[in-house]
Amino acid sequence: MQRAVKYLLAWFAVYLLATGTWQQLSPRSFYDHFPGFGLHWVDIDGPYNEHLLRDVGQGNIAMGLVALTALLIGGVWLARVTGMAVMVANVPHQIYHQTHVDILPTVSEQVLQTLTLSIVSVTAIALTVLAFRSPVSPPVEAPAVSHAGRS
Repeated sequence: MQRAVKYLLAWFAVYLLATGTWQQLSPRSFYDHFPGFGLHWVDIDGPYNEHLLRDVGQGNIAMGLVALTALLIGGVWLARVTGMAVMVANVPHQIYHQTHVDILPTVSEQVLQTLTLSIVSVTAIALTVLAFRSPVSPPVEAPAVSHAGRS
């Protein structure tokens, strides 16, 4: 598997597992404080919904585990699935936020949110494209079992 694919898988494993764990273990904190650094990008966009935050967190953890598995096992098909899953989840997420960017209080926050969401979308697309350009290794066959001497 290409080095770039491995780096992207590692990025998604860390990013998705960290974000998903925060959403799952402390949904109120995520709602009140994401992305951190004194910025608030979730609590300004509707009322708190613990169920929704935990569900999104579970999805992020699941995608992060697939990314981690693809990285550790080295499967091209797992890398492809990771790229496609993250792309399917994050491109519509970015489109939503781009069409509602005006809820953010400052132009600098609007630009920062656009940049961070774009990084996730572009890296998901890059992972998908690079993984589909990677050759698939032939499956490893199990050694033949000799049945000689059996009745």
